[in-house]
Amino acid sequence: MGKPTVTCSPNGPYFVRELTALSNSRGETLEVKPVFALCRCGESANKPYCDGTHKSNGFSDAKLDGGSAQTRQTYIGQQITVHDDRSICAHAGFCTDNLAAVFNSQASPWINPDNSTVEGIVAAVKRCPSGALSYAINGVEGPEDAAVAAIEITRDGPYAITGPFELANAALAAGAPATRMTLCRCGASRNKPFCDGSHWEREFKDERN
Repeated sequence: MGKPTVTCSPNGPYFVRELTALSNSRGETLEVKPVFALCRCGESANKPYCDGTHKSNGFSDAKLDGGSAQTRQTYIGQQITVHDDRSICAHAGFCTDNLAAVFNSQASPWINPDNSTVEGIVAAVKRCPSGALSYAINGVEGPEDAAVAAIEITRDGPYAITGPFELANAALAAGAPATRMTLCRCGASRNKPFCDGSHWEREFKDERN
């Protein structure tokens, strides 16, 4: 079996190939086939699978005005440097909820790498599902943990992808890891295919997951 691939079809679903681990937010395993399609217009009646609704609801995969530019910001501490790209942040809140001394959205700058240990910051960065956060020590980018390729359909949110994946028909943000990303499934992201947190504004709900 080759490396799992997610292909962003033009104005259509994500075609997933060679995946063996698909689950919902309750940890339940979902059916996979050698090739299957996941909804990304947000309106399939058979979520998370595509049912063709994108053909009738005018779904477009174009990037929209008003989104954050793909710019990697750097926050330098005495022992560790933290990188952040707001354009691919899914706003899951794992960083601010679990390490508020370093990640404080009310402060300026909002990241202070000197307010915790290196170990604590590394752990927080690796919890970031979107890959918006990364780190470097002594100028060397931190390694990604080995993980089984998997997709989780998060509750009322994006597809959280972990492990070795090939993303086709879309380019990763500069510096973003290829083993952590969140792909939009509500259809409203301004930075498709990546989630930018627009599901919160849209109040996207998925009762099945």
